[in-house]
Amino acid sequence: MRTVVPMWDDWATGAAGAVEGLMNGLWVVSVLVHAYVALRLLPGVVAAAGAPTAWLLAALLAVSTALVPSALRRRRGKRTPQEVLRSDLLAWASLTLMGLFSSLFVLTLVRDVVELVLWLVGLVGLYRVPARDLDLSACAVVALALLATLLGLYNARKAPRVRTVDVPLKDLPPALHGFRIAQISDMHVGPTIKRPRMKYVVATINRLEADVVAITGDLVDGNVYELSRHVAPLAGLRSRHGTFFVTGNHEYYSGVMPWMKYLPTLGVRVLLNEHVILLHHHVPIVLAGVTDFSAASYETSHRTDVALAITGAPRAAVKILLAHQPRSAGAAQAAGFDLQLSGHTHGGQFVPWNFFVRFQQPFTAGLHRVKNMLVYVSRGTGYWGPPKRLGAPAEITLLRLVNQTEPLRG
Repeated sequence: MRTVVPMWDDWATGAAGAVEGLMNGLWVVSVLVHAYVALRLLPGVVAAAGAPTAWLLAALLAVSTALVPSALRRRRGKRTPQEVLRSDLLAWASLTLMGLFSSLFVLTLVRDVVELVLWLVGLVGLYRVPARDLDLSACAVVALALLATLLGLYNARKAPRVRTVDVPLKDLPPALHGFRIAQISDMHVGPTIKRPRMKYVVATINRLEADVVAITGDLVDGNVYELSRHVAPLAGLRSRHGTFFVTGNHEYYSGVMPWMKYLPTLGVRVLLNEHVILLHHHVPIVLAGVTDFSAASYETSHRTDVALAITGAPRAAVKILLAHQPRSAGAAQAAGFDLQLSGHTHGGQFVPWNFFVRFQQPFTAGLHRVKNMLVYVSRGTGYWGPPKRLGAPAEITLLRLVNQTEPLRG
């Protein structure tokens, strides 16, 4: 089965020239930012640690310059197993270097800001930093970036833990008290996340004895032909009311139509701006799902529509919305939902990017209130891009509905 909307290369029909221009732009940016880091760090490393160490750093930056842009390329169509293996190995190298360079770049910027401040202080005669200390600071930047990358790699690759969250809802029917939702989000099965992690996630969810399983998008980073066997363990998920899925933006990069046909064969119900009514101990609960917030940019028939998703639902029932991006929350609250479950942000994945999520999304992670509705944002069960997590641990979320005993604050 061939992907319909490939990632990056030729992602839209007739866009080959635009994509080629984008990739050329990425190469230019890569050269410029790597050159900046090299110019700012290499002189200090030479002085403090010697020429051999500086040559190693220069070689690492040269390789990173070449490989980091390639981390953003994905090929269209069927490939042989040998081609996939070579591509995955290249992805491991390029994405790991991307994570390392991200820390190098940020720490170099911080070092330059501190150095500028100290230089200004020196101008007025308050304090002058010894040149040796400045040289050592260049080595410190490299050491901290390496440490952050190794620690981030460990955090990203270790098994995600279960995070239990009680969700207080007003006037919750007694029959729904303790209703358990197992949520996974942003698995990003692809070059560096494969079948073993999916098997672990499925086994962990099954031990939770959930009433329903919710998958809130970005399940895959690749086409059905190459990744179906790695996603297949989802067929083993067990819960009282079944497994439900909504699309994330990466499904549209990866060929959304084939994935929509494949997931139901695993027993996963895809919710496309629609809802189902679950009877739990004879009490109805509405579970709705919308397409990704940006879906219409890739598939016009998939324009997200919160109002459509709830059309015809019983007004008095508890209403839960699955929406990949937190920024669907305004429309969800206006439509009368009680709870929205989202992902997309990865909790920022690693510092300092967690501080920038709020420029695009209303929430970064955790449980939040939008007027009379609650929103839970998962930090994600996998990771995207660099195999690196710092300050934003991966999670399998167990949400328990409980009756709200006092007014929510915030």
